[in-house]
Amino acid sequence: MKFEGTDSYVATDDLTVAVNAAVTLERPLLVKGEPGTGKTELARQVAQALGLRMIEWNIKSTTKAQQGLYEYDAVSRLRDSQLGDERVHDVRNYIRKGKLWEAFETDEKVVLLIDEIDKADIEFPNDLLQELDRMEFFVYETGETIRARNRPIVIITSNNEKELPDAFLRRCFFHYIRFPDMDTMRRIVEVHHPGIKDQLLTTALTQFYEIREQSGLRKKPSTSEVLDWLKLLLAEDLTHEDLKRDGADALPKLHGALLKNEQDVHLFERLAFMARRSR
Repeated sequence: MKFEGTDSYVATDDLTVAVNAAVTLERPLLVKGEPGTGKTELARQVAQALGLRMIEWNIKSTTKAQQGLYEYDAVSRLRDSQLGDERVHDVRNYIRKGKLWEAFETDEKVVLLIDEIDKADIEFPNDLLQELDRMEFFVYETGETIRARNRPIVIITSNNEKELPDAFLRRCFFHYIRFPDMDTMRRIVEVHHPGIKDQLLTTALTQFYEIREQSGLRKKPSTSEVLDWLKLLLAEDLTHEDLKRDGADALPKLHGALLKNEQDVHLFERLAFMARRSR
């Protein structure tokens, strides 16, 4: 069972090494990187490449670790008892299985994605330490222990919005997805927009990387955003000549696909204004 990338996902050598190392060690793979660098998509592509089903647990700021194991609906049981419902005699009727339980009880190996773990409370990772390490947990209401029939491949993503606890990090294999260089980005674009004209791609990517390197930028455009931008350029049938800018027009064509807040738009408008004044 070895991951080597897929036709629809460009995986660098160091990324494939990280995935395969985590699978071999049977440890969660913790993937960090800028938003839009393909962390979530990596889990989907690993599942596809290895022929496995994927179970996805999307983390929100209100998500608690217990929800990944199970939730006991005591309120519904109390209500049913007042109504004389026979279901109250079996506590299992009021237990809602979480994503970890689902992954543990499957008869086949699966990929378990815990997406954007850094969105949750700081204690969230610590609350899952034992369950992810031992691949089991105890259900107090029924007195049973749920153990993984087949140890899932666990992929955890983080946008690095907050630091994760050291005890949690020790149990993971870590990989940081660096932002693609120009050559890697060309390969990524070719997957999504095959046959794009070389001159258009060169001009567009040159502008894209110039924007990313502009000092004072609050949000750098990501891989997903440059792909959206190129899709618009192709839809509008623009050429590399159409993308050429002079000092008086610092904003790129269809810049709304790349610049996502007014501060960054104003930054490029100021650059254009200064360029006009200096003439």
